[in-house]
Formats: sequence, C-alpha cells, structure tokens
Amino acid sequence: MIYSRLTVTPSPTATREAVSAALFIAGSEGILEDGDRLISVFPDAAVADDAVREVLTVDAEARIERETFEPGDYDAAWRAGVEPRWVGRLRIAPPWRADEGDPARTLIIEPGTGFGTGEHETTRCALLLLQDEVRVGDRVADLGCGSAVLAIAAARLGAARVVAIELDAEAIPNAEENVRLNAAADRVVVIEGDAGALVPLLAPLDVVVANIISSVLVQLLPVLRPALAPGGRVVVSGVLVSERAAFLEWLAVEGWHVARETAEGEWWAAVLTTEAAA
Repeated sequence: MIYSRLTVTPSPTATREAVSAALFIAGSEGILEDGDRLISVFPDAAVADDAVREVLTVDAEARIERETFEPGDYDAAWRAGVEPRWVGRLRIAPPWRADEGDPARTLIIEPGTGFGTGEHETTRCALLLLQDEVRVGDRVADLGCGSAVLAIAAARLGAARVVAIELDAEAIPNAEENVRLNAAADRVVVIEGDAGALVPLLAPLDVVVANIISSVLVQLLPVLRPALAPGGRVVVSGVLVSERAAFLEWLAVEGWHVARETAEGEWWAAVLTTEAAA
C-alpha cells in the first residue's frame, strides 16, 4: 500500500471549514493545520483522488500538493509536518521536538484528534491573551479544551487548579495524554461533559478560557458570569473578525467589558470582565 499526503492551501475566497469538511467526507482520518495549509494523509491512492475532487468541488482554486510514500515512512512523513511554534512567551512543541527548547516555557502537545496544536489562529490568540491573565494560585476553567493546550498553559503560568472540559469523547484521551506529558496532572483535570452544565459547579473561577465559535459563546457567557470570582476574567476566542462589531454590541447589552483584544487572520479574541476599567 502506498500512502498519499495532501497539502491543501485554500484560496482566499474559500473557507477553511468547507475545505476541511471536504477532506473528511473523502475519508481523511485527521487534518493538521499548518498556517494556511491543511495537511492530511490517506492510506489509499484512490481515496486521495476522491479527496482532491471533493476539495476542488468546494474550492476550484485551491492549491493542492501531493506526495506518496511507503507505509514504513508514514510516521516520518506525518512528523515532518509538525513544527514547534512560539506564541508569546510559550513554545508549543510535539514530544519529539520538546527537548530543543527551555522546558519551563515549552508546552508538549501530541498531535491527535483534539483541536489545539497551535497551528490555528484561534488557539494562538487565546494563548497569547491568557499569558497576561493567569496569576499564581488562580482557579481556571478551559471550556472546549480540545488538546488541553490552554489548560496546560494555565498550569504552567501558575494556576493552582485547572479544569479542562471537553464534550467530544474522542478528544479526551489526547487531552489526558498531553496533561501527562507536561507533568501537570496534579493541577489539571480533564472532564468530559457539557461546559454550560459543569461551570456552575466549579465556581468561583478566576479565569475562564473558551476557544469556541461565537454562537456557543453567546450561550455560555450568561452562565459564566455568576461563576466568576470578584475580578474574574474570561478569555474568548473563535469569533470571526467580521462578527466583531455585532458581538461587541451583544456584549455591551449583556454588561460585559472588553479589557484587551487581539486578532490574527480572520479571527478575533478578547479578555472580558464584568467590571469597567477604572
């Protein structure tokens, strides 16, 4: 069997979500996001052919690069596409590249089914903002934790207790493995479940980070308010830049204040508080 590796760069007029969906429909078992590129490996040339057709159906101008390799080279081909990445003061690295940098500033993340290897803009925006919000001894919740990279970062930044909540059962093993790789099990616990139902049980919380799409954030934020400790902060990410104005209007009506904000690519993120700045 000859494996095929497809590297797809969506055109400016297409959405990454549509291209990702096309790859999954064609039979992809996982997608690595590397900047603007989407990388997927297929164990059959015919399936890879189907994937190319599916991608071009939703994005006729997508740039597609194709490589083939023997089964014995599968692991090496996959690993070659995963590079360490600096986000602010912290470095995200796969286990096989973890020892190349300062351990105190390195987050070891095993690429898996959990979203959050640092290759997506929303993860980087959330991680960048989080670095100036977590204080020593804080109680933190990571909602929709994916790979648990943000939960692990909170622990590395000094949080005393971090609860990482994920609804997708398939992402839980990857999150738990990453917590173990970072020797953070004494401070980070991964829970499968609905964040809206679990957050009230975790109060009071000093920091909540939620890297989730805006429609879900709108549902969660009213639940988060009573769970925050005095002076509590919420880091939200996953809002499109095009949605920013409408989202800000909704926040103002709901009594939230934007303390800081950032953006990368088409994504926007912010630190929210229930208290106006002095």
